[in-house]
Amino acid sequence: MSKPKTAFVCTDCGAEHGQWQGQCAACKAWNTLSRINLGSSSSPATKADFRKKGFAGEQSNVQNLADIDLQSLPRYSTTMGEFDRVLGGGLVPGSVVLIGGNPGAGKSTLLLQVMCQLAHSGKPSLYVTGEESLPQVGMRARRLNLPENNLQMLAETNVELICAAAQQHGPELLVVDSIQVMHNADVPSAPGSVSQVRECAAYLIQYAKQTNTVLFLVGHVTKEGNLAGPKVLEHMIDCFIMLEGGDDNKYRILRGLKNRFGAVNELGVFAMTEQGLKEVKNPSAIFLARSEEDAPGSIVMVLWEGTRPLLVEIQALVDSSPLGNPRRVAVGLEQNRLAMLLAVLHRHGGLYMADQDVFVNVVGGIKVNETSADLALLLAIVSSFRDKPLPRDLVVFGEVGLAGEIRPVPGGQERILEAAKHGFTRAIVPKANAPKNRIAGIEVIAVAKITQALEAI
Repeated sequence: MSKPKTAFVCTDCGAEHGQWQGQCAACKAWNTLSRINLGSSSSPATKADFRKKGFAGEQSNVQNLADIDLQSLPRYSTTMGEFDRVLGGGLVPGSVVLIGGNPGAGKSTLLLQVMCQLAHSGKPSLYVTGEESLPQVGMRARRLNLPENNLQMLAETNVELICAAAQQHGPELLVVDSIQVMHNADVPSAPGSVSQVRECAAYLIQYAKQTNTVLFLVGHVTKEGNLAGPKVLEHMIDCFIMLEGGDDNKYRILRGLKNRFGAVNELGVFAMTEQGLKEVKNPSAIFLARSEEDAPGSIVMVLWEGTRPLLVEIQALVDSSPLGNPRRVAVGLEQNRLAMLLAVLHRHGGLYMADQDVFVNVVGGIKVNETSADLALLLAIVSSFRDKPLPRDLVVFGEVGLAGEIRPVPGGQERILEAAKHGFTRAIVPKANAPKNRIAGIEVIAVAKITQALEAI
């Protein structure tokens, strides 16, 4: 009888080790290695053995790249324009989409809405719930007034039984909620462990690829906000999206972190209502709900999210610090970049703020990951420091270098056009982003140095 193979897997990063040790050699975490059974050392299972379990896959053939038929796999809509935008234009048959988010963000609600609408339109769909009972899901669907007639439901946590049921009913869309509670009988470990998540995901992905089924996997997140489970899970799937937002925020932001069929870092905005998640077709309008009174430290900047510009308001508060070490607090921005920009402002702008507390915030819970907000951040800080409000019709964007220069950013003209569409009449932009032809309704002020931007305001 063959001897079973064992390995020690890190529960944080998924790295495998031949023997137990106190620290993981990959992620340097302590006491995270757990023993798993890899099965017998006999020959591995072949594809034929895999298909014996009920999969309808066909023998793979070598093809020329130019001969591959793309018309047989057309995209189709999720019935939500913002969801389609994040996915790169719609659903691709055979694709695997992993959606994560904090508890209560609305992952199950969003997928239930999509599945009910697609099933109602004639797409065979199967919703597998492993965390909730079928009556609980039914109560949510009726509370949201969703069409319930055509959606197939299954309460199961065994991936083999799930794939067998899917093989029998033949759905075009399959939702598994969630991957952390699924288990495979051949893996001797508890559900949610690194080995179970990896093997269950591989089993479901293999089924989706062989049958051209769109597979949605719901994933949990850790207390740090990262996806729970092994890192290899993010490599196995085609699209990874995160639903951001909590109970204290009406709006939910769907952000694409990986997409093999579209742009990365695409963003979709939804509003949580009594009827479920409703898409916000003009996100800039909700993030520009400013106070009617002019306030120092407030300015509007233009971000570039995925394939479209987005207008958001940034606020700054500068106050005298009673502490020997003044505070630097950034919400929605990188705190280290704030400290760097304050040093640039002191060196090249002549403003000393070493004895001031500086607080900055991006309105609406948006997280800014690009450098085009540098110039707007500095001008908002100067406005609060001088206690002088900036014009309400002014919009700003641009990257600030360590030498005090204003560097260009991608999509400059599209950002200016988006600002003009929302009624802004003045824009301070990098000199290299200045449009060659005049844009109607907006005055463009091109600057090359931070001193020129300070003079412009």
